[in-house]
Amino acid sequence: MTTEVIKNTPVQTKTKLWLDVVLFIAFLITMEPHPSGLAIHEWLSLAMVLTMIVHLLLSWDWITEISRRFLGKLGTQNRINYILNWLLFFDGTLLIVSGVLISEVALPAMGIQLPARFAWRRLHDLSANLGLLMLGIHTALHWSWIVNTVNRYVLKPILGLFSSKQKKDAVI
Repeated sequence: MTTEVIKNTPVQTKTKLWLDVVLFIAFLITMEPHPSGLAIHEWLSLAMVLTMIVHLLLSWDWITEISRRFLGKLGTQNRINYILNWLLFFDGTLLIVSGVLISEVALPAMGIQLPARFAWRRLHDLSANLGLLMLGIHTALHWSWIVNTVNRYVLKPILGLFSSKQKKDAVI
């Protein structure tokens, strides 16, 4: 799916790729806190907030351009992607707020104690599951970008190292 209206520089594209990989892996780790433990679940989730902010800043030109054009001429794919991104943003915000409100490790470690709120725990679980579903759809919609970017910035450079070595060996 081609949703980019704004062309990123190679550095921005590489940064977004690695940031997205880190976010995706961190999200999968935090989806089930039992194997990693609650402390890792909470601290990694808080670190993800900063990573998501960087992701949004790197996408800011796209966000503003699509926002400006949303009610006018805009392709269906861009419109769907834009709506999904807003749903992910709202779900992520709910996930973060509910996670902070039910924190048992990170906030107490900072000297902040909040009363237990079981409704927030249920909301946290629901928003995490919805987020996983939407993240899957988001990944599927961007699959061609992922494949093309990995090929261009990861696989080709690695394969280029081997072909350069073969050329050097052939010259000797």
